[in-house]
Order: sequence, then C-alpha cells, then structure tokens
Amino acid sequence: MSDAFKLVLKTFLEYWWVITPIALFFILRDLWLSYVRIKYLNSIKWTLLEIKIPKEVPKTPKAMEQIFAGLHGTEGNLNFVEKWFKGELPDCFSLEMIGQGGRVRFLIRTPDNYRNLIEAQIYAQYPDAEIMDVEDYITTLPKKIPSNDYEIWGTELILTKEDAYPIKTYPYFFEEAKEEERIDPLAPLSEILSSLKSDEHIWVQILISATGDEWKDKGEKLVEKLIGKKVKRTKGGMILEEFSGWAEALRSGLNDLISSPSKTPGKTPGAPKKKEEKSIENLMLYLTPGQREVVSAIEKNISKLGFKTLIRFIYWAKSDIYSKANRAAVIGAFKQFNTQNLNGFKKNSKISPNVNYWFVKRREFSRKIRVLGNYKKRYFPLKRFSKRGFVFNTEELATIYHIPGKIVEAPTMPRIEAKKGGPPSGLPVV
Repeated sequence: MSDAFKLVLKTFLEYWWVITPIALFFILRDLWLSYVRIKYLNSIKWTLLEIKIPKEVPKTPKAMEQIFAGLHGTEGNLNFVEKWFKGELPDCFSLEMIGQGGRVRFLIRTPDNYRNLIEAQIYAQYPDAEIMDVEDYITTLPKKIPSNDYEIWGTELILTKEDAYPIKTYPYFFEEAKEEERIDPLAPLSEILSSLKSDEHIWVQILISATGDEWKDKGEKLVEKLIGKKVKRTKGGMILEEFSGWAEALRSGLNDLISSPSKTPGKTPGAPKKKEEKSIENLMLYLTPGQREVVSAIEKNISKLGFKTLIRFIYWAKSDIYSKANRAAVIGAFKQFNTQNLNGFKKNSKISPNVNYWFVKRREFSRKIRVLGNYKKRYFPLKRFSKRGFVFNTEELATIYHIPGKIVEAPTMPRIEAKKGGPPSGLPVV
C-alpha cells in the first residue's frame, strides 16, 4: 500500500498542473449547475390542490390512468442554454396521500401554470369531485423534529429489478371479479392512514415527471437479452467489434498463407455462409412458460407512456405514542404490488435511518434530517438527478395513486355527500 501511495503522490506532484484544472472544472461545473437549478426552482410558483372525493366512485383506476396520459403532454427536451444557464428542469408534479390524526387527504402539488390542465383532466374523469386550493400541511411540522418530544422516520422506495419489469397493477385486483368482490389496491394504505391517532401522521409523496422513450429502448434491449437474441451494438461496441474483426481477418489470412491448404476438387472456396438470425417468434419457442410470461409482461409494460417516479414517505408522532408498526405497515401496503418473477418495492437502505455500526445515533439523526428535508423540497435530488428514481408507466402510477372507489370504506376518509347540479338552461349571461 505504501508503494502504491508513493506512486500516486509522485504522479500527482509531477502532473499537478494538468490534474488540478481538470478536477476544478468538474467541481465548479457541478456547483454552478446546483446554483442555477436552485434559483430556477425558487422562481416557480407552486399550487397545492386537494381533491374532495365523491361519495360514489363507480370508476376503476383506469380513469386515473387517462389523467396521467393527459399529463404526459408536459414532457419536453431541454436545450444547452436552458439546462446550463437557466437551470431549467423537467416539469414535476407531486401526488400526495396524507393521514393526519386519522383524516385521509389526497393532494396534488403542481406549478401554477399547469393548474388548469390538472383540473380539466380530473373533472373529465371525475365530474363530481371538488378541487380546491389548500395551505401547505408541512407547516404543521414542529420546529424541532426529531427531538425528545417528537420522533420521525422516513425513507424512499426503490424497485427490486429494472424499470421495464412491471409491478402488480390494478387489472390483477379487478380481473374476472364481480363488482362486490373487487379489491381496491389502495384499500390497505387508506385503512392505515385512517387508523392513526390524533398526534400521529403518515405522509406519502409520489413525484412524477414525464419522460421520453429512453426507458422503452432499454426495455426492448432487455427483452432481446432474455430471449437470447443478439443485442444491438452501441457505437463504442461497434468500433471495438470492427477492430477485433480486422485482427481476426489478419490472423486468418496469415494462417491460410502459412498452411496453404490444398483445394478440394469440385469445391470452390468462398466466404462462409452467414447464420440466419432467428426471429423473436422463433426464439420465444425455446422459453419456458414462466419466461414467456415475463417477456410478455415487459413488452406490455413498455408499450405505455412513462413517468420518472420517486416515492417517499415519512411517519412522525409524539414520542410516547410513536409506533414502529405503523412505518412497517406502510412498507407492507406497497409490498402487495410485489411479485417474485417481475418487480416490486423495497426501502432504500442507503438513506433509511437504520444504521448498525459506527456512531449509530448521530448517523440516524442526520439521516432523519436529510429524509425530512428532501420531503419538504418535493423534488428529485439535484445531485445525480438522472440516476435517482425509476420509470413507471401510466398503469403503474394509476395503481398506486387514484381516487378510491366506493369499495374503500375507510371511516375517516371525507367524501362529498351531495352532488353538484348544473346551471338551469336558458340562464342569461351577463
């Protein structure tokens, strides 16, 4: 180790005038990007909307899927100036479900210029719903938390496999079932949120941002890999393969020259026949029924519009009534969407306040502060922006966030008792 350290130190001392400017460039670049992005986010005017749920909701989560499809129109590509000088980021929405002392609320935080779009999409599918501006519930947080009086815990949920693998979605809960036998995917979480005591709070935040076709391209390459088809080469891979082809041709030519094989009578030497590439249909015949099911599920999943997604939740309460069972119940409610052969949720252990070794209390405290700070910001982390989160399609999003149907009977979930009537015909317009 000492020799290696000496070698590194010697190299740095000899070439510091080359290494230092390069390192400073990347450090200053990241600092500048963080600065302009924070400035951009602070310039956005945000609106927090609460959705009042109708008493009778006969529609399935398919209606919510149509809403998300409408929101995908906010997807756009940023040019060099917008990204590096204006600090602009893809438009982001926050879908939130909160339980405050047993009261369940559904909210959407949106840039103010998209408010009309949100309302139009919701009213188109749920005409009896009510949407209103509300104050930010985050202001109810105590000034000092965690503390001796209040305890808090939170985490982010990540996927167990690649984005292209789907979770268990709402058609699974509704398929081939009579209306009275259907299960709403949000029923377990709604029950947990509605059963909290007066000083207990569970807040769930789902950040979404419309994304392009990059995740679809990755999914198609995954399918080709699973069925054994040769994956399309990248530009770098093509160059390496070209060089290796030249080397192989040169080696083969030298061998032929040295060995000088005699020609077989009646046979003309020629280029070897190229193997015919098998089609996807033929390759599928060699898969087991389980493998075919996985491939079909992935192809169906990537056929729909995608959103970059990040799920957070925090649980906080007074220290004397804080219960670890409640945070475990939330994770359990999301794990109902897990399957062994496809995809599912798990907590992000890198940020969760669970530490086993070395300064446990201090590190757990700092992680709780970080998780809470990220929840308050309601945005994807600026560091490693493109790496954080995962991609969900509209069906997956509608599964984990939709207006619960009448089969969800959480007692403290407020619903609109009376329907709004339209204006009488022939009413004069002033």
